[in-house]
Amino acid sequence: MAKKLLMLVGDYVEDYEVMVPFQALLAVGHQVDAVCPGKKAGEWVATAIHDFDGAQTYSEKPGHRFTLNRDFDAVDSAAYDGLVVPGGRAPEYLRMDERVLVIVQQFNAAAKPIAAICHGAQLLAAAGVLQGRTCSAYPACAAEVRLAGGKYADIAIDQAHTDGNLVTAPAWPAHPAWIAQFLAVLGTRIQH
Repeated sequence: MAKKLLMLVGDYVEDYEVMVPFQALLAVGHQVDAVCPGKKAGEWVATAIHDFDGAQTYSEKPGHRFTLNRDFDAVDSAAYDGLVVPGGRAPEYLRMDERVLVIVQQFNAAAKPIAAICHGAQLLAAAGVLQGRTCSAYPACAAEVRLAGGKYADIAIDQAHTDGNLVTAPAWPAHPAWIAQFLAVLGTRIQH
């Protein structure tokens, strides 16, 4: 059965971490409503491509424009079956928006599936939903996971971790594992 999913994005969301799950979840028949505070359907957010080229941290390059398909102001958490939080720089400032934090808290309180990748853990930490939970994230966010009362899952960059309704991963190389685990938590079955 198709699910209705909410995706929280903002300017400089990581390109792969918004584009790939958005398209993959649509491809399996789910509805994905991508929203951004202060923006409406038809407007876009800038994305950034984070890559691993041997430096001490990831590099950042300009990405594509990602078009929003729903108005943020119209979001009703009760109308959705799950939440997707891509990484990149967007979670860094989205966590300062009180309504964004309330939305994340509502999904968590209702035990609805939540998928967060990379820096998406910053938003989960700020919303206070990591207490007693195991969460993966980009390694630079490990301290925030721990400070929020969570246990940091130090896993390979291409792996994902599920803790109840929460599915997390370190970065976009984990898409196959992260999306597969999120689909399992959603109850989505794909037959070959």
